[in-house]
Amino acid sequence: MTSPEKEISLLKEALLRWSQAYFEQDDPEVPDLEYDAAMRRLQALEAAHPEWATADSPTQRVGSAPLAAFQAVAHRLPMLSLDNAFSDKELVDFDRRVTEKLQVDVVEYCCEPKLDGVAVSLAYQAGQLVQAATRGDGSSGEDVTENVRTIANVALQLEGDNIPAYLEVRGEIVIPRMAFERLNARARESGDKVFANPRNAAAGSLRQLDSRVAARRPLSFTAYSVGVVEGQLPSSHSEVLRSLKRWGLPISEYMETVSGVAACGDYFSRLGTQRDALPFDIDGIVFKVNDLGLQERLGFVSRAPRWAIARKFPAQEVGTRLLGVDFQVGRTGAITPVARLEPVLVAGVTVSNATLHNADEIHRLGLKIGDRVIIRRAGDVIPQVVSVVPELDADAPPHNRESIVFPASCPACGSSVERAADEAVMRCGAGLECNAQLKAAIRHFASRKALDIEGLGDKLIEQLVDEGLVQSLNDLFHLNVGQLQGLERMGVKSSENVVEALLRARSTSFARFIYSLGIREVGEATARALAVHFLDLDSLLIATTEELEGVDDVGPVVADHIKAYTSNPLNQELLSCLIESGITWPAVQVDSDDGPLTGMLWVVTGKLLTMSRDEAEAKLRALGAKTAASVSSKTTTVVAGPGAGSKKKKAEALNIPVVDEEELIRTLGGPL
Repeated sequence: MTSPEKEISLLKEALLRWSQAYFEQDDPEVPDLEYDAAMRRLQALEAAHPEWATADSPTQRVGSAPLAAFQAVAHRLPMLSLDNAFSDKELVDFDRRVTEKLQVDVVEYCCEPKLDGVAVSLAYQAGQLVQAATRGDGSSGEDVTENVRTIANVALQLEGDNIPAYLEVRGEIVIPRMAFERLNARARESGDKVFANPRNAAAGSLRQLDSRVAARRPLSFTAYSVGVVEGQLPSSHSEVLRSLKRWGLPISEYMETVSGVAACGDYFSRLGTQRDALPFDIDGIVFKVNDLGLQERLGFVSRAPRWAIARKFPAQEVGTRLLGVDFQVGRTGAITPVARLEPVLVAGVTVSNATLHNADEIHRLGLKIGDRVIIRRAGDVIPQVVSVVPELDADAPPHNRESIVFPASCPACGSSVERAADEAVMRCGAGLECNAQLKAAIRHFASRKALDIEGLGDKLIEQLVDEGLVQSLNDLFHLNVGQLQGLERMGVKSSENVVEALLRARSTSFARFIYSLGIREVGEATARALAVHFLDLDSLLIATTEELEGVDDVGPVVADHIKAYTSNPLNQELLSCLIESGITWPAVQVDSDDGPLTGMLWVVTGKLLTMSRDEAEAKLRALGAKTAASVSSKTTTVVAGPGAGSKKKKAEALNIPVVDEEELIRTLGGPL
């Protein structure tokens, strides 16, 4: 058994190493959950054994020292960290300490999501941004002014009345989730460094020595407080934030004021249910006494204010151990390594598997079976292994480790595998003759945005292929009730429903049909562009690569994928069979070239009440507009219905007009 003195020494060493990796190298060795647990354990041991507590202990520090590559900036007012609450009881205990010290029954709190990014301080002189600095060790940070100037939603000049002569604004710099996924996707394609999580990506981007690199990263800023102020501000934290918003600085749209700790708990629960749908990572909720005068009365402890606390959510990154690796075959033949893990709770979900992407990613991680690893699960993102965790005690006996060996043949069908020179993935070349690819192809073919075949779920698809009832996509349209009824969990009624759904699916649109085929990198927008350009299947089949590249949204790579599909005799036979089986579509409605919306690019998001999003997009295109699935600087208008999330927020950040459904109907010329 490790003695308290030895454990304190090990914890100090580990926490100092982890802190350096987190704050200085933007490459954390352990998830926040493990760091917080180790810090709390060290605090408890130092409290029990004060003779071994030292002034240089990690419990006495905030962050880490500024990097030598940047000029140091001394904070006129220290940037302290917050104490954490990991349970409802700890939040209640915090409120009790506050009310007892203030000798009041109820306190008003300001509630804000705790963004998981990089804390910075922005200094404004006469309303002009003059300096930006990271938190650093709390006393001084790094001068990152030039990089912060490249962030689109950071005001370089404040606008409005009553702006203090000197104003220090504190906030968090993050990278939104969708932008993070795109950033990593591009990195994998080009062989560059892949970031473990959005927080690391934001920190690494902010600390670029070349501001042009930072400018290319999708950074976003949110203000959460002020530091030194020379001038007058409102008397409450919430009103201070609203003043910042009036002057041109972004604040959290989720900020609220509540009365009492019970309302704090309600806010925490409510935001917790929305967490996965938010456009950015949050790891908790910050509760601050709203009255600034009361904040001053409460004061500070050594490294944190007494008037604020961070109630943490269940971790989205945790440590576990890699038990083995399985290999899955996808719709396009891509062979994906899947980590088999010691089951662990991540963001409220028990995870036992996680993606490893490809062989290059395994090599980058230096991953071996038996390693302790960090896994991440955020929102709807598939859990993934993001790093290997060094053992806490370097002197401990090494865990058995085993190299990961990729299969020499397809694990599903035994066919040969190959890796193209310009790709990171290995693929099975058997196509739909491989049962794993066939099952995945059927799932795509039947999906809502393709032919939308109700009742054709994963379990049924597995049975249909395994029993030999479906050996091609076309076989689906020749299934009968008797065949389906003989399968597990398929009664007469459910079998009849599937046959009826298959009958309905024969009537579709040309764009949906193209999308349903699962051609590599042909999504909804590309399928729609192909349908409008070629109008019929025969024209698409005989199109040359050069002609394909002339289609909107089709580049050389996509054109090659389409031509490879249409030139394959097996695919040509399949298409003929599908048409013979009765798949039809109406004539393609060509978008107007001279309509009132010509030259505009619209994005429809959220739920519409009077029409589907597909219908709205079709009507917009009929008036000459182009439609897209994502918001960019080229977008001219965004239609946001109830439930609109990240796309609406991005549009607002880019100052793109956002309209509601009523305005859309007016634009389309319909009645309100």
